[in-house]
Amino acid sequence: MFTGIIETTAQLVSKQLEGSNIHFTFSSSISNELKIDQSVAHNGVCLTVVELGSNQHKVTAIEETLTKTNLGKLEIGDLVNIERCMPANGRFDGHLVQGHVDDTAICSQVITKDGSWEFYFELKQAAQTLLVVDKGSICINGVSLTVVDCKENTFHVAIIPYTFEHTQFKNLKASDTVNLEFDIVGKYLQKHLAFLKVSV
Repeated sequence: MFTGIIETTAQLVSKQLEGSNIHFTFSSSISNELKIDQSVAHNGVCLTVVELGSNQHKVTAIEETLTKTNLGKLEIGDLVNIERCMPANGRFDGHLVQGHVDDTAICSQVITKDGSWEFYFELKQAAQTLLVVDKGSICINGVSLTVVDCKENTFHVAIIPYTFEHTQFKNLKASDTVNLEFDIVGKYLQKHLAFLKVSV
């Protein structure tokens, strides 16, 4: 379980294809603190640490993960947001995040405001709009954010300077693909309502 509060960013230093899997090696300020078998969210994707090096750690993404997330698009030197799982006695400063990406979206526009930034995103499916509500929570590339506004198949969020500087958002631009994890409560409610509709 994660909270969507990013600890730091990690830089991709190497990627190795093995069958349909990709082994990613990242370098970060907390890589030396990680342990083998530890779960760490990379751009919101829960991955297991399989190898450690000097200020580096390696994780493996299988075909399913590469298909449903933006990890397969990563190039050497790219930054990802990383977060270790929340300790049992920790605070939920963000919201409940599982590290299971639901889908990707395209950043359609970035607007620089006076002291903040607005990022606009296009959803792949119109039905996903039901899972995005004004002032509700959403996880974008592992970052817990509040939805400012949602219309049809688009929504946008506002980013404060601290989040901009300390996450991968500082490098995010229009046309980039991001990982989305919708609020778990909303997903359960949607499934429950669909079940009731079928039952009736």
